[in-house]
Amino acid sequence: MSSNSEAKGRIVKALSGYYYVLPQEAESSGQTVQCRARGVFKKRGLTPLVGDDVVYTLTENGEGTVEELLPRFSELIRPPVANVDLAILVFSVTEPSLNLQLLDKFLVHIEHAGIEPVLCLSKQDLEQDGGETEEAAVAIEAVNRIYTAIGYEVYGTSSRQGVGVEALHDRLKGHVAVFAGQSGVGKSSLLNALVPGLDLETNAISNRLGRGKHTTRHVELVEIGGGYVADTPGFSQLDFTELGIEDLGYCFREMRELAPDCKFRACTHVHEPGCAVLKAVEEGTIAPSRHQNYLTFMTEMKERKRRY
Repeated sequence: MSSNSEAKGRIVKALSGYYYVLPQEAESSGQTVQCRARGVFKKRGLTPLVGDDVVYTLTENGEGTVEELLPRFSELIRPPVANVDLAILVFSVTEPSLNLQLLDKFLVHIEHAGIEPVLCLSKQDLEQDGGETEEAAVAIEAVNRIYTAIGYEVYGTSSRQGVGVEALHDRLKGHVAVFAGQSGVGKSSLLNALVPGLDLETNAISNRLGRGKHTTRHVELVEIGGGYVADTPGFSQLDFTELGIEDLGYCFREMRELAPDCKFRACTHVHEPGCAVLKAVEEGTIAPSRHQNYLTFMTEMKERKRRY
């Protein structure tokens, strides 16, 4: 390509002011072009993100300039990645124990970002290590019962035994995926099993360093045979700052479907007469844990509003 002629590509890495763009025509070779972004982005308050599709030009020295950001269909703030269309929520069935409230919190954020969530229950090998079978079995049963009923896909994996890794790998094809989940659930081990040679630090090291250890790591998209995975531990700290109270019900799939049947248009599904959601909870078609977590999040959001 001669200098100054425009080409399209995708930013796969951002590091100290440089953007590494994978040209569309060179996707198979994996050769990236090191680019700077034009100053005009800063003036407009735009920041190029890993995952952005861009138009760039080559400069004399074989480097390039990002000229234009193409429209994004999704954007995450933590980790800062654009155009992610799949979020793999990794939760372990034991050590740490499965926390449905946290799982629902992650789902709310991912639904709000407009990204398709897939649930992955990790560490299924630990259940054989003695004593924990019951806790793990109860956790697996609860997730399968509650979440498959509302249309979520659930995968079971064991990074140590390689169980379920291939099925998950197939699911990632054709997508840009991010992994998320609380610390210690085996996200790094799972990513290492999916992408041989990735060598993400696993938490054996990072537990000693305490929290906040990943804040300085850059985000990178790693090609995994027909798809991309953001090489980052994803987000483990969540708050509701970017979410309005009126958005909350929309982020619970089964409530979103029933809301049009509520008597009042702005029904909060808390105490209103003629509420289709409350009726479904009563009849057992909405899991009590889901509605309870919805109420908890709503209280949390109201308290946050009061504080600020």
